[in-house]
Amino acid sequence: MKALVTGATGFVGNHVARAVARRGIAVKVLARSNSRYLNMLDPGWETVNGDLRDAASLQNAARGCQVVFHVAALYQFWPLDERPYYETNVLGTRNVLQAALSEGVRRVVYTSSWVTVGLPRQGKDFADEEDQPRQSELTGAYRRTKYLAEREALGFASRGLDVVVVNPTVPVGPGDARPTPTGRLVLDFLRRRTPAYVQAQLNLAPVEDVAEGHVLALDKGRKGERYILGGDDMTLQEVLRMLAELTGFRAPSLVVPYGMALVAASLDQVVEGTLLKKQPRIPWEGVLHARRRVKVDSAKAVRELGYRSTSVRQALERAVAWYREREYVRPSAASTSKGRGTEGHDG
Repeated sequence: MKALVTGATGFVGNHVARAVARRGIAVKVLARSNSRYLNMLDPGWETVNGDLRDAASLQNAARGCQVVFHVAALYQFWPLDERPYYETNVLGTRNVLQAALSEGVRRVVYTSSWVTVGLPRQGKDFADEEDQPRQSELTGAYRRTKYLAEREALGFASRGLDVVVVNPTVPVGPGDARPTPTGRLVLDFLRRRTPAYVQAQLNLAPVEDVAEGHVLALDKGRKGERYILGGDDMTLQEVLRMLAELTGFRAPSLVVPYGMALVAASLDQVVEGTLLKKQPRIPWEGVLHARRRVKVDSAKAVRELGYRSTSVRQALERAVAWYREREYVRPSAASTSKGRGTEGHDG
């Protein structure tokens, strides 16, 4: 069996490709020839040049594959221009699914996100796969386009393509090279750039568990169904305290009111984003995302797929070690007697 994996030069996609390879499945990866992250690919994988916006390249990539893991997406909280989000996340997903349908692929596992899960209804404490978001909840380019992309995937399932949707929460762990907003949280803490925080609710899951959940979805998922791949519900304050314990650095104690954070993010969007063309340190969409305080339930994935989530603390420890080993932070800024003890394995 051969599997095409999109997004293998990215954080989750790379872990998915490795999880697939560990199952003895031949791996073919789609990558742009000018990607800065080709060194993340295993030399034993077949690599094909292509782009999500190029339908012909996707059909060529899917040829000869029995399964497809479509993980690639534009995941940033910096929507200077929303068009790339739509072109990559929505049209790109449509192109991948059409290529899979044309080439007779037996099953597609599509990586959606927990942001497409709505707030819990009918008095439930936790949101699950049955909760659909209202339009008012789909704030920001990333959330809107991931929701539309998921609708594309479920639409293809209704047309006969065997598609299973997985909805990871907030993956954390080693290998977040770009980094994603989650990796940026860890990296900013290591660089001592977290003077304050906003009240936020997160669900963190070790990236290795999320990757394994993709393979379980291939084996046991039901066509046209979606599965939340989550871990531990935590506040942002709890995450920062955990990072403090792992690094020896002090966790911030200053809480910024949501309204003030939104004003600061708006100003930063203008100065750094629009004028300087740099990624804002206070992303406006990230602040909007922080307002979404929802706990999610992975019981369906546990029950039907056999999914399980391991220690978030150890995943954060692996993330810290990975960034230190690769010198994302200066040793003088990142090392303390307590912090040096966190050097762990690269999962």
